[in-house]
Amino acid sequence: MSACGQGNERGRVPVEVQEVVNTVGDQLAQERYEQIYNESSDLWKQDASLEQSNQVFKTLREKLGRVESRALHSATEQQNSGGALKGHVYILSYQTRFERGEGMETFTLVEQNGRWLLARYFVNSTALK
Repeated sequence: MSACGQGNERGRVPVEVQEVVNTVGDQLAQERYEQIYNESSDLWKQDASLEQSNQVFKTLREKLGRVESRALHSATEQQNSGGALKGHVYILSYQTRFERGEGMETFTLVEQNGRWLLARYFVNSTALK
């Protein structure tokens, strides 16, 4: 069996990274969208205003409903020397069951000042069409 150097194997997510995903998941469930925005990385705030960010979360909630279950599909750790996602990055993909459909949820976290922060959040689901 050969190992590939493109990041950590699934299931080896640092506790502090998983805690951020859990916190964001809880905030989404409680519709605390402004708190997600305020606690996210600079990259998130460069990509969207508070109003835009809130609207995306509201639209996801309206179309998909609440998250019923979330299972880790893949976890990739990166050390990027440049680009938008510069520095220490974790990209976590989850197979997620929502009230009104299934999809893939992707959380991108960046390390800023020794803390893990949400940089991007993406949901891919046929229920969004």
